[in-house]
Amino acid sequence: MPLASRVFTVALSACALFPAAAFAEPPAPPTQYVIISFDGAQHVEQWQRSRALAERTGATFTYFLSCVYLLSPEHKREYKAPGQKPGKSNVGFATSKEEVAARLEQIWLARSEGHDIGSHACGHFDGSNWSRSDWNDEFKTFRRILENAYAINGIEGEPDGWRHFVDTEIRGFRAPYLSTGKELYQALADSGYAYDASGVSRGPGQPSAEAGLVRFALPQIPEGPKSRPVIAMDYNMFVRHSGGFERDDKDATFENRAYEAFQQAFQSEYNGKHTPLELGFHFTLMNGGAYWRALERFAEDVCGKPGVACVSYRDYVARNPQFSATLKAGG
Repeated sequence: MPLASRVFTVALSACALFPAAAFAEPPAPPTQYVIISFDGAQHVEQWQRSRALAERTGATFTYFLSCVYLLSPEHKREYKAPGQKPGKSNVGFATSKEEVAARLEQIWLARSEGHDIGSHACGHFDGSNWSRSDWNDEFKTFRRILENAYAINGIEGEPDGWRHFVDTEIRGFRAPYLSTGKELYQALADSGYAYDASGVSRGPGQPSAEAGLVRFALPQIPEGPKSRPVIAMDYNMFVRHSGGFERDDKDATFENRAYEAFQQAFQSEYNGKHTPLELGFHFTLMNGGAYWRALERFAEDVCGKPGVACVSYRDYVARNPQFSATLKAGG
């Protein structure tokens, strides 16, 4: 038998003996998670716009709600923050009963579409000096106002299951100003929260489970011509780009910088360690809406990629067995 034929025969024999080894597929890379969230969740138009973005991209989002937006002016004294007079809020209240009704409808629609409704507390006060008891009072007030929002404002049409939703599905929290402390984490555990998304990390980092609470952190990501790190949140880019003063982004400079920063952070993980990428936004349109336009471009580009899942914080926790038990513990 010619040499070439003998080599071919030996190769076929090896494949027959070890078929799995010869044709085994390389292991699939881990899922690249992208977690997009919104703080405050005020303006009805932005609820609609974000829900439309989710429908286009297949994403699920987390909405961290401030409960003062569920109180019309005549009912603002229903809220009293620790150490403050009744009816005081750093971010105001709803403008009318009709606005509250429209916002409640958006919350229920978003929840029905699979989005995650979390808590941003109520009046957007810096709770870094609050006690454990203060935080527990704030959490109780949040749940009371959300649960009774229809009744407090005299709005008809409370959906069946609304109160059960408030009692069992509000499991995530982000602190105003990202101000945290030991007392906050103790109160979160007291109040049955499953996760907290108030941290900040040097870059994308893996969440951790501590004392039954999953802790997430918004990453600092490279941004701008000098690739200086900035927290991956629209407000922080707004401060960097225009000093926190509103400017019209006529040439799309701010939008493009934000989009490129999001893409660079994503590609680094997608082609690397596959650490979850967290991005935070508000319902306020800063610098002419530059950061929302960047978000929409980014989500439309990446959420449909193979191996990518754009999910809410709750869905990320539920999908990962090392964390999913926390959702069952308090709900």
